[in-house]
Amino acid sequence: MPAAATHASAARALAPRIAAVRRFSRFYTRRLGLLEDGFLDSPFSLAEARVLYELTQRDAMTATMLADALGLDPGYLSRMLHGFRRRRLVTRTPAPQDRRQSLLTLTPNGRKAFAPLERRSQDGVAAMLGALPAADQERVVGAMGAIERLVGGRSAEQPACVLRPPRAGEMGWVVARHGSLYAQEHGWGVGFEGLVAEIVANYVKTCDPDRARCWIADIDGEPVGSVFIEKGSDEVAKLRLLLVDPKARGHGIGTRLVEECIRFARAAGYRKISLWTRSVLTDARRIYRRAGFRRVGRTKPHAEFGMKFFEETWELKL
Repeated sequence: MPAAATHASAARALAPRIAAVRRFSRFYTRRLGLLEDGFLDSPFSLAEARVLYELTQRDAMTATMLADALGLDPGYLSRMLHGFRRRRLVTRTPAPQDRRQSLLTLTPNGRKAFAPLERRSQDGVAAMLGALPAADQERVVGAMGAIERLVGGRSAEQPACVLRPPRAGEMGWVVARHGSLYAQEHGWGVGFEGLVAEIVANYVKTCDPDRARCWIADIDGEPVGSVFIEKGSDEVAKLRLLLVDPKARGHGIGTRLVEECIRFARAAGYRKISLWTRSVLTDARRIYRRAGFRRVGRTKPHAEFGMKFFEETWELKL
């Protein structure tokens, strides 16, 4: 196909997506009141509010740092800062490392002027999210995270991960993902998936929320990990089904899941956490060791799920 025809075909395919992005942009700017003269009924424009917000987040910034952080034209920013200084909202002092640069700091008047704007912003978002069920709130936040990561170029090294209770249908995801992932990585057969299904089913039937809990690790609204903490006895909790999807590994998610279990177990009054693992699960064992777990007793040779390995018991005293 000629290059011109290929280009025309790609443009036609892209057209409805462009229209959808523009439609969303019009909706969202209207929804947040960005078209009004004063942002959130304040004397500040949206750009001015963003500059003030950045200055509240750090003790001091240079104009160059501000322009880079917000993608603002230096000349436009310079005029804005001049207006802030005239209104005694911002002061500037020479930077110790480079006397040609000035450090910008909000004055007490500046912080006082920004405080109602920050409060209105918080209240506005709270009202928008509060009108939705909790599950829909998570979907909105997840979708925003996906836009930020995919369009804004947020580093793939720092995914925004939240730990939350499982949604309807995700217990099935735990079973299916364990089955497929352990088959791919360790060659374990369908018997392991059956064992996971039994554990999950028992948790659902017997779960006491004061003594047992499940967390799903979520990135952009998609499950990427899981862990369970259950009652073994009145004094011992059992940690089970720790899983992190390969695409989400390397970001400390497994550590966060285990730490969440430890916090819960302490709050629930357990004296110890016990877990059963296999010698081939080196990444999980590393997480347990860093969290303070220690292997107890002897390792035992075991043949199950079509494979041979050593089973181990690890414990953490709380």
